[in-house]
Amino acid sequence: MSGAFYKSVEAKVSSATSRSFPIVNRTSLHGGCINKAERLESDDRSYFMKRNNESFLIHFEEEQVALDELSGAGAIRVPRPICSGIADNQSYLVLEFISLGQPTETSWELLGQQLAQLHHSVLPNFGWHRDNTVGTTKQINNVSDDWISFFRNRRLLHQMDLAQKNGFKLKNGPQLLESLSSFFDGYSPSPSRLHGDLWSGNVGFDTSGAPFVFDPCCYYGDRETDLALSEFFGGFHPKFYAAYNEAYPLDQGYVKRKILYNLYHCLNHFNLFGSPYDSRSQLMTNQLLKFV
Repeated sequence: MSGAFYKSVEAKVSSATSRSFPIVNRTSLHGGCINKAERLESDDRSYFMKRNNESFLIHFEEEQVALDELSGAGAIRVPRPICSGIADNQSYLVLEFISLGQPTETSWELLGQQLAQLHHSVLPNFGWHRDNTVGTTKQINNVSDDWISFFRNRRLLHQMDLAQKNGFKLKNGPQLLESLSSFFDGYSPSPSRLHGDLWSGNVGFDTSGAPFVFDPCCYYGDRETDLALSEFFGGFHPKFYAAYNEAYPLDQGYVKRKILYNLYHCLNHFNLFGSPYDSRSQLMTNQLLKFV
């Protein structure tokens, strides 16, 4: 990147923090498969910055708002957003830099307890006041007082339609959508404050072992969706689930619904990355219909 880009970031950070921030060192970091990431350092502090092309600014602004939403619950730590903007045809987001450490079993227990506390924070309706993205796929959050219709229309149907446009038609998809209510017999979820993309790659632990989460696609929905995704890709210690369940016990129907909730993410992964998520989505659908 050009010197003009970093000068613009220096000025924006300095203005946002009311302290001069002359960059004296930059270190490239792993930023995932979407963004480029760097550690920016001055003589007395450092920040984490990720950047992308100019059109990506809306995603960074969404992330800022979602981090503030999670932080507002006072339950679990997130990197503090500093600023975002555009410079030299690049968009960027600057966050608090948190040095990484190694988790202990106690660290995982604390994460489970804090997630349960986050999920106790509720609103009257499902959804959120704005749409956002899961990966780079639009996530529709128009509010609703009916979780089943919300998940059917804003989540599964949306991903099924995108998948069909991308060349994959889910067999028996309409049958599954018509049968959703059977997965909620005797269970009425509350609109909990959610991370929305809780896989192990979006969880970290600082040098003291304390947990934090990042890259949210926040909305208000069934708390089981966060737990389900944490299981889908693995990487969470059993102590995490034990601590969560002790603090906020899960309904016995979760063992079936977690497959339903992860179908949303599996379809999204097909829409982002293609095979083998099409065949995996079909297997999950077939499994779900056996419960009906």
